[in-house]
Amino acid sequence: MQVSIKEFNVEMKIKTKGIELQIHDQNKHLGDLVVSQSKVIWCKGRTTPAKGVALTWPKFIAMMESH
Repeated sequence: MQVSIKEFNVEMKIKTKGIELQIHDQNKHLGDLVVSQSKVIWCKGRTTPAKGVALTWPKFIAMMESH
């Protein structure tokens, strides 16, 4: 699995727009993970964030802690 940041600004705080991580497995693009102040969004394949699957931070944390 390979994860890379599409764009990395010098500012360390995540702004409203967030950051976007590209997720690859053996040179195959699986999707992007967008991390913002209010939510995380999984964009499978070439899906745009507007059409991705979004979870608010409380829902994401609850889901991760339930496993």
